[in-house]
Amino acid sequence: MKKNLLTGLVAVLIAVACFAQKPYKVVFYNFENLFDTINDPGVKDEEFTPEGPKQWNSVKYGKKLANLERVLFDMAAEDKDFPVVIGVSEIENRSVMEDVIAQPKLAHGNYRIVHYDSPDARGVDVAFFYRPDVFKLEGSKAHPFVMPGMPDFKTRDFVTMWGTIEGEPFFFVVNHWPSRLGGKEASSPKREEAARQVKHIVDSVMAKNPATKVVVMGDLNDDATDKSVVEGLRAKGKIKEVQKGDMFNPFIALLKAGYGTLAYRDEWNLFDNIVVSENLATGSTGSLKIQPVGKSKFYGGIFHRPYMFQKEGQYKGYPLRTFVGNDFQGGFSDHFPVYIYIAK
Repeated sequence: MKKNLLTGLVAVLIAVACFAQKPYKVVFYNFENLFDTINDPGVKDEEFTPEGPKQWNSVKYGKKLANLERVLFDMAAEDKDFPVVIGVSEIENRSVMEDVIAQPKLAHGNYRIVHYDSPDARGVDVAFFYRPDVFKLEGSKAHPFVMPGMPDFKTRDFVTMWGTIEGEPFFFVVNHWPSRLGGKEASSPKREEAARQVKHIVDSVMAKNPATKVVVMGDLNDDATDKSVVEGLRAKGKIKEVQKGDMFNPFIALLKAGYGTLAYRDEWNLFDNIVVSENLATGSTGSLKIQPVGKSKFYGGIFHRPYMFQKEGQYKGYPLRTFVGNDFQGGFSDHFPVYIYIAK
């Protein structure tokens, strides 16, 4: 019976994907170290090999893929529609992305990939999955992060793609800003600079075509209320506060309400954000714009299910991750995915 129900749900999702149904869901998910099992001499991925300290092998890799499939499919089942765009971080290469969308329950989404290898020393990149039946891709580009005065500092690129949804121009940016290594305050200038560079990209796009609707997403390694996000992106937490040149961040309200996407030292942080341009927040009637999540007052959502939480031990109540140190937990990610809805 369970198998029949699952088969029926897959059939519904196939039908919906063929006849694009609104509202459109846009997702960001930090995959937490989605590495293949092959040692790449160009990056520091030795720990994610069969011979490495994590003894990362095909069985563990297969478990990780199945876990990501479960989460993404459950996100689709929630709406009876596959998300239109999924931004991801902490993926090693294009090959692992292909493995994700080849999983049986995701294959019917007919996703395409936008990916560029980044100069990150650890070998992790950011990228997009997108549905070509809804998002009509016109181009893509990777923008390198450059830290003034630190020419040898290498991290993830800002990956962009642009095209149309229902004939309206859209521009997406996926990020994974520099970490808090060395402490939040000491490392903050790097994230502030990342925000400045992303906002410059956004402003350049808007100057060229003010009708373009921009979506910036990613693991920012800062909370929604931190300086890099609020000042660097000019992100406001309420639509009524958004002025020309500002952006709207629905995850500010979620953070202030006590929600988070990852836990550290028994406190929740909300590093995973989706921020939209003024015209997506205050768009005119009849055009695509951000929508409330269900019947809630929030314009952004954090997706989790009971199976995505650690059930016992020191990290009980945290997201169930793949590893704690070198101990395999068989989990999903140390981050929960986030999403928004766009509709007319």
